[in-house]
Amino acid sequence: MNRNAMMLVRSDLLDRIDALASQSSHLKLAQLCEQVDAIRHIARVYGLQPVEQLASTLESALAFDGHGAMILSYLDLIRDAVGCEAIGPHVASAYLGAMSLRMGA
Repeated sequence: MNRNAMMLVRSDLLDRIDALASQSSHLKLAQLCEQVDAIRHIARVYGLQPVEQLASTLESALAFDGHGAMILSYLDLIRDAVGCEAIGPHVASAYLGAMSLRMGA
């Protein structure tokens, strides 16, 4: 994929994340999960493994805990991952480690 096309994908993901962050307190859990799943799916299609992993982890957290303040921390880190040029399992692991530290695990 060329650089301009990837910039459009990243821009779309950032728009989705920002919209989700601003609406998260007003959405039902099912709507929230659908939007996070859409982010995860786009990340998977375009090979953005760190974004995909973080979105998947957020989906699991929502399934386990439901709504909560933690969603904004996840979305902030997912936003950072969207902007990261590096991809791969080691990058995804680093972001997941950062999330664990944020959540105090």
